[in-house]
Amino acid sequence: MAAEPVKLSDQEEKPLEDTVVKVFRCSKVVKGGRRFSFAALVVIGDRAGTVGVGYGKANEVPLAVEKGVKDAKKSLHKIALAERTIPHRVDGKYRATKIALVPASPGTGVIAGSSARAVLEYAGVQDILTKVYGSTSAKNVVKATLDGLLRLRSKDMVESLRGVEINA
Repeated sequence: MAAEPVKLSDQEEKPLEDTVVKVFRCSKVVKGGRRFSFAALVVIGDRAGTVGVGYGKANEVPLAVEKGVKDAKKSLHKIALAERTIPHRVDGKYRATKIALVPASPGTGVIAGSSARAVLEYAGVQDILTKVYGSTSAKNVVKATLDGLLRLRSKDMVESLRGVEINA
């Protein structure tokens, strides 16, 4: 991927916000009954082009969320945005999940399911259309959405990569 992780020192201007996409409960049967453990899928971002996804596991929900936030801070990515939407149509893929991200006109809003919506809103996208194909598991959809966002290229990025000027 061409998008590089963002250092936390670059984050002075906007504070990072976080949200829990989903909490997973797992149980193990022991002599005294069932023992539960929890995993939390967390998205953090500044709503201005920086987003990260984390996954944390613990015996209690708050600890799992805390670990998820810590994990997400390690994998922050800068996303190429065009005003309130994305620069062009892109497909993201992760395992059995494929998601189509289509730019939308101002005022459309984020048309997406809850998992994809969390990633897009915390990345700073305000107008977009999405469609998920294949598996709709929360983990896969979040990672496929992030993959799609990392494939985005702005006009300036394309010009510098190709060494030419685009007049469109």
